[in-house]
Amino acid sequence: MSPHDNQNERNRDDHQSYHDLHDHPHDLQPIEPREAYLWYLEEIENEHGYSETTVQAHMYRLGHFIRWCEDEEYIGNLNNLTGRHLARFKRWRKHDGDLNRVSLHTQLSTLKVFLKWAEKTEAVKLGLFEYVQPPKLRGNDDVRERFIESEFMADILRYHEKFAYASRDHVVMSLLWATGMRVGSLRSLNVQDYRPNLARLELHHRPESDTPLKKKEKGERHVAINDHLCELIDDYLEYNREDVIDEYGRDPLITTEHGRIHKGTLRSTVYKTTRPCEIAGEGCPGDEDPETCEAAHSISESSKCPYNYSPHAIRKGSITWSLKNDVPAEKVGARMNVSTKALEKHYDMQTKEESMEARRNYFDEIY
Repeated sequence: MSPHDNQNERNRDDHQSYHDLHDHPHDLQPIEPREAYLWYLEEIENEHGYSETTVQAHMYRLGHFIRWCEDEEYIGNLNNLTGRHLARFKRWRKHDGDLNRVSLHTQLSTLKVFLKWAEKTEAVKLGLFEYVQPPKLRGNDDVRERFIESEFMADILRYHEKFAYASRDHVVMSLLWATGMRVGSLRSLNVQDYRPNLARLELHHRPESDTPLKKKEKGERHVAINDHLCELIDDYLEYNREDVIDEYGRDPLITTEHGRIHKGTLRSTVYKTTRPCEIAGEGCPGDEDPETCEAAHSISESSKCPYNYSPHAIRKGSITWSLKNDVPAEKVGARMNVSTKALEKHYDMQTKEESMEARRNYFDEIY
């Protein structure tokens, strides 16, 4: 098929998609993709109060769509965007960015939000957003690839800062994210292992008193924490920690009214707090009704939510976020207690594109 025939076929497809979308026509106002993109970012920041991190995430995800409009399809007016265009973008983005299913789902979900907004501003045809089809995630689908993204984690922590400051859940989620430690390591901490004057936590392998580390003595280490996290722990200890000891007479850092917290309770905390419906302003990606959703109503059933995250996904997200911010792999490995080889094979969830950009900063300065 010649390039001319290809273009004719695209035109016919786009013409059909155009008429499919015009069951309910409304007046459209011409606008370039980039102009709409900048308008959208300005509005979600200034009028909807999105955090800086979330705005940056939307900027990054939608930036690929704008690049595709300008460089691949030469779409100069969003009014002309069709369902067939969106199908082509989905295929292009998956291969261009070497995206896994979870990352593609995230980026297309953001595009869907953008197109809903664009519809209200008379920039695209009614119902166009319905043509965006993110890959479905159900149960443990892609569980090995799943990791929590920094902007969603920032929303979770910001929610706790505002509504549940220095609560046990707030401290648990803050420590898991900031340190990337395993739940067993977090459970093992005693109050005395927190050294506020040195701004650090000390991890010790103590199997004789039911607080082992996964890698035993090799897992022992000091973990630096920042001033904000120290202040959070101080406030938790003063106001919200259950003042109890464990069966060995020690003072656990993270407690319940019965003593040292169990690993199962820590896992439930993560599943509960990472449900999108748990966070103000976050709807269910699957459009489930929170009033009838079993996972939304019951903490014990929260792990059944297909859109929340496991503790391991928090650890993966923390490691990936560190690497994206140019922390050397050996430093990340030492902090998170993982070998460089295992880190690269199992934990670094950056795309090839993101890895390239992380390396660029080093090489641009020397060549």
